[in-house]
Amino acid sequence: MSGWPYNTTAWKKLRKLKLATSPLCEDCLRINRVVTANHVDHRHAVSQGGPAFPPLNGLASLCHPCHSAKTARSPEAGAVRTSKPRRGCTADGLPLDHRHPWAASPEHEKSLRAGRSTPPSKENR
Repeated sequence: MSGWPYNTTAWKKLRKLKLATSPLCEDCLRINRVVTANHVDHRHAVSQGGPAFPPLNGLASLCHPCHSAKTARSPEAGAVRTSKPRRGCTADGLPLDHRHPWAASPEHEKSLRAGRSTPPSKENR
């Protein structure tokens, strides 16, 4: 976080406002974890043509582990970029990475609608 736009007063004010309005990690909230956010991330990277100072819904409040995991899977990671899904799961057995193949499966959606928090059996996949 060293160059433009991160070293500007406008970014510092925008970052402070985002953390004040969304003080918890948005990715952790999706998996029912309550963790304080300490990073503000552009949903569409500036290096990929995104606006430097987007509206608040163009930013994400994240904790350090979620920000690091997101950055490692984005174009900014360069040669060390990974395409692997984020490792781990919730206490209910749901993948941490919402882009994980199982999380995107129709069976997962059915189990959520049915109120089950565990993955469907192999016969139903």
